[in-house]
Amino acid sequence: MTAPTPLARDEAPASGRIRVEPEDFFVEELLGFDPDGAGGHGLLIVEKRGANTGWVAAQLARSAGVPVRDVGFSGHKDRHAVTRQAFTVPLAHDFDVERCREWQGEGYAVLAAARHGRKLRPGSHRANRFVLRIRELAGDRDAVEACLRDVAAHGVPNYFGPQRFGRDGANLRMALEWAAGRGAPPRERAQRSFVLSAARSALFNTVLAERVRRGDWQRLLPGEAVVLDGRRSFFHAATIDATLEQRCRDFDVHPSGPLPGTGASPASDVALEVEQEALVDHVALVELLVREGLEHERRSLRLPVRAFEWQFEPGDALVLQFTLPRGTFATAVLHELLADAWDAGEGGE
Repeated sequence: MTAPTPLARDEAPASGRIRVEPEDFFVEELLGFDPDGAGGHGLLIVEKRGANTGWVAAQLARSAGVPVRDVGFSGHKDRHAVTRQAFTVPLAHDFDVERCREWQGEGYAVLAAARHGRKLRPGSHRANRFVLRIRELAGDRDAVEACLRDVAAHGVPNYFGPQRFGRDGANLRMALEWAAGRGAPPRERAQRSFVLSAARSALFNTVLAERVRRGDWQRLLPGEAVVLDGRRSFFHAATIDATLEQRCRDFDVHPSGPLPGTGASPASDVALEVEQEALVDHVALVELLVREGLEHERRSLRLPVRAFEWQFEPGDALVLQFTLPRGTFATAVLHELLADAWDAGEGGE
């Protein structure tokens, strides 16, 4: 279930190397709001290089003299990259927030700091901006250009990236063992959450892969649970009329797939039949999620790639710039372009 997923196009037109240097993979978190300028937290913009988010949170907690559990952040960002993301730390009311800009260490530095009234929670940012350099690009230039134009116009299948399943798929294997009754559930709450998340992500990818094979991953089917662009809310569409089809073409709405859990799927008719057929061999994994009390949710099958620009550089290099909504993966974009992208690992949420 962690194998490379089917492509929306016939084949990836190129190969190349990514992450040769951390600077080849730049990610900037876009919060979608400004710090409110008051309150008991400092909202810090931190640039890190070759460091993971949890480790940086621990360093900030040490500087602030607070437990690491009190440090907030919106999403885990890639380690093998240069990233900018927001953290919040509790601060005494008489503490000069500008002093936070002195906090730095090997692999991280605070670039900006302001007062804020609440702790950041996972998923509180709006989007991520990526600047990626692909080195030693090999492939027909015209075919690469055609692929890039197609991605800009139509988006890509919204796969969860391979990092969602743990190193070498370890979290998903643990979920499969747990579901089959051959392994004990993780003791730690955080690890338990990672394992259940890996299970849901794999089931979603399985349904999406089937829609890609059918060629309707970006088209609404009768009975579709239609998600609104940039939101988690959805509505059921028993029939698909011309207005809905146009809204889908305009990226205002998207077809959706299941994040299984308690409660019936809101899809029906053809859309539900495709889901059920795709998951028929994974009933035990679905039942595990139900037993653990996760609620059924929906996720867009299509990932719009916005503000997409590219530039070919001397030395067979290609630089891509684009913005993706939170909770999505740059791996999904690279997967359509590079034959070996799925094995490259991380891709940022």
